[in-house]
Amino acid sequence: MPAIRVLLIEDNRLLRDGATSILNEQADIKAIAVGGTNGDALAKARSFKPNVVLLDLGLRNSNSLRIVQSLRKEFPKTEVIVMDLIPAHADVASYVKEGVAGFILKDATLNDFLNTIRTVAKGVKVLPPPLASSLFSHIVEHALQSGSPSKIISSVKLTKRETEVIALIAKGRSNKQIAETMFIAVHTVKSHVHNILDKLALHTRLELAHYTFENEEASAATR
Repeated sequence: MPAIRVLLIEDNRLLRDGATSILNEQADIKAIAVGGTNGDALAKARSFKPNVVLLDLGLRNSNSLRIVQSLRKEFPKTEVIVMDLIPAHADVASYVKEGVAGFILKDATLNDFLNTIRTVAKGVKVLPPPLASSLFSHIVEHALQSGSPSKIISSVKLTKRETEVIALIAKGRSNKQIAETMFIAVHTVKSHVHNILDKLALHTRLELAHYTFENEEASAATR
C-alpha cells in the first residue's frame, strides 16, 4: 500500500524539522515536502500532490483560513489537518466549515499525531477530545440563536432531559456544572451528550458541524 504523502507547512524550523523526522521514520507515511509560508502551501501542493497537508494555524503574516480555502478549492481530494496550541471554538467551527478534516493540538502525544494523519488519510474526520465539547457548545448555541426552533434540534426526537442538557451546553456550562444543576452524575451528562449525537446519526463532532452548516445554508437557499 502506498505511503501517505504529507506536505508540512510550519514556520518554526525546530518543529518543522522534528515533525519531518518523525514522519519519515514511519513505514506508511512520507513527508514529501515542507515549507514555512502560505505561498509554500499552494506551490508545493501543486508540485508534489500530497494526500494530506499539515498546516500550522500560527503562520506569521498569513491568513491560515484563506490558505485552507485555496487548498480545498484547488485540491478537493487532499485532506487538510490544522495544528495549533488551543484554537478558540469559534475558529474551529470556521475551519470545519471550510473543509478541514482534522485538528492536532501541539501538545498532542506522538500516537495522537500519527493516528490523526492515518485516520484523516482514510477519509475520516478527526477532532481531538479537548476540543469536542467546546465545538459542540458552539454549534448548539449557534443553532439555538438562529430564530425559529433550530433544524438541528427539531429534526430529531429528544427527551426532556436531552433538551435540558442542550440548553445548558448552549450557555457554556461544563459537564460538571450541568450535573450539579440537574442533580445527576457527570457520567450521566456524558451519556446524554452521546445519545444526542447518536440520534443525529453522526459519529463525530466534526460531522455535527458539517451537518449544521449544510442544513442552514440549504434552508437559506429556499427562503
